[in-house]
Amino acid sequence: MPERSLISRVMYELIRPVLIIFGVLVAVLTVAAGLIYVERRLLGLWQDRYGPNRAGPFGLLQVLADVIKIISKEDWVPPFADRPVFILAPTIIVSTVLLSFAVIPFSPTIHIVDLNVGLLFVLGMSSCGVYSVALAGWASNSKYSLFGGLRAAAQMLGYEVFMGLSLMGVVMLAGSFNLREIVEAQDRVWFCATQFPGLVIFLVAGFAEARRIPFDIPEAENELVAGYHTEYSGMKFGMFFVGEYLGIVLISLLIAILFFGGWSGPLLPPLAWLALKTGFFIVLFILARGTFPRPRYDQLLAFGWKAMLPLALINLAVTGGMVLASGS
Repeated sequence: MPERSLISRVMYELIRPVLIIFGVLVAVLTVAAGLIYVERRLLGLWQDRYGPNRAGPFGLLQVLADVIKIISKEDWVPPFADRPVFILAPTIIVSTVLLSFAVIPFSPTIHIVDLNVGLLFVLGMSSCGVYSVALAGWASNSKYSLFGGLRAAAQMLGYEVFMGLSLMGVVMLAGSFNLREIVEAQDRVWFCATQFPGLVIFLVAGFAEARRIPFDIPEAENELVAGYHTEYSGMKFGMFFVGEYLGIVLISLLIAILFFGGWSGPLLPPLAWLALKTGFFIVLFILARGTFPRPRYDQLLAFGWKAMLPLALINLAVTGGMVLASGS
């Protein structure tokens, strides 16, 4: 009996991580695919027009129709493109975002890796995502793609500075880079109250990192046709959009975890609270698309360096002073 119990425990310890990994992958990819329908439906509601309403009841099969369409399209590589880099670029953005989910704590017991430097790992993966759009623009050997890639590189690298600085106040208050410990440090008060400037900076930087309207300047169709993915088609084109929606889910999760107590809340299970908070910010991303105009590229960079950077530094200095004064 003791041997059987030991074997069962070992099997459980081996199988549980595999099941969590599989569950997280299925969940985030399903949510990312579902956001295609949710976004179009909500935009139709807010703009007083019809959203998807042809494929299936209430247009629910529109995502499946889009997937079939993308898969059936010719997977074409331009003869003037750098073929190996052209093919590699869309896989980078999906891979880096999926790797970031490895350190996300979904509940006190559901996580893939409980990493002490989890927040630094997520920021590092987001930095690696820059290579995807930059290489896509360069490898396409097209002026529109190249301009889009350069814009994306400058935008993402610039706003990563403010994103990192906005989180240092959270790290100082929690005393850790571990995302689980950051959630546990908010048991009395959420950091959205004590770190409101950091929340605003992180939210704006999140829009820029995800290249979402109003910060979709790297793929501005008015002047760049489609920016860095102008020459892409088929599944490679689809992978860029999967990476974009995965990025929205990741940033929304991080906002909920870092500033709104993660899974903490009364009555409901921890996973349900995290899902509700994340869903709220996903809807906010979609609402911004139907609300804000796109600024000029120079206005975007000037806003970052002249407004976001000073605000992030002031917030960092004030938070440091508060921590020193409290002696914690």
